[in-house]
Amino acid sequence: MMINSKATIRNEIIEQRNQLNKDVKYKWDESIVQQLKTIVTGLNASVVHTFVPMENEINLFPFIEFLLENKVTVITSKTLSKRQLEHRYLTSLDAMEDGVYGTKHPSNPEKYLGKMDLIVVPGLAFDKYNHRIGYGAGYYDIFLKQYPEAYKVGICYPFQYLDEIPTEPHDYKVDRVIIG
Repeated sequence: MMINSKATIRNEIIEQRNQLNKDVKYKWDESIVQQLKTIVTGLNASVVHTFVPMENEINLFPFIEFLLENKVTVITSKTLSKRQLEHRYLTSLDAMEDGVYGTKHPSNPEKYLGKMDLIVVPGLAFDKYNHRIGYGAGYYDIFLKQYPEAYKVGICYPFQYLDEIPTEPHDYKVDRVIIG
């Protein structure tokens, strides 16, 4: 079976995501948020790392609000140079500032260095083997290897879940993929 290149998959997924019907997106976003809430409750997670969505990514703002309302410690990252992430406490969605590549991160400079129970992992594509394709910079592959004990959940829309995607030795798998 011929597998498309990562670059081809990235381009195709971004194009599909850009053309996604708003009502369908809303329904899928809501489903993903509900599934994440169930995972947090099931794990009794007290520290959750999540990404802050940008552009047409899955709307995680209701999930982040749920975490904050339930006194879960929320960690998100500031993107640094050399494929490094600086983990920061997120205490309010009103206290955010712009970062690189269209990202946002907490304006609170306090760094988080502790353990994480759950990491919500972004991706452009996932497969049935729990492999992922991100945007191509390798930030999350490096980050996920640093937290082997954390439960890692990839989230995606149905068209982002493929039978198989190309992998390289440095690629890091997630523990589970949930689909909207």
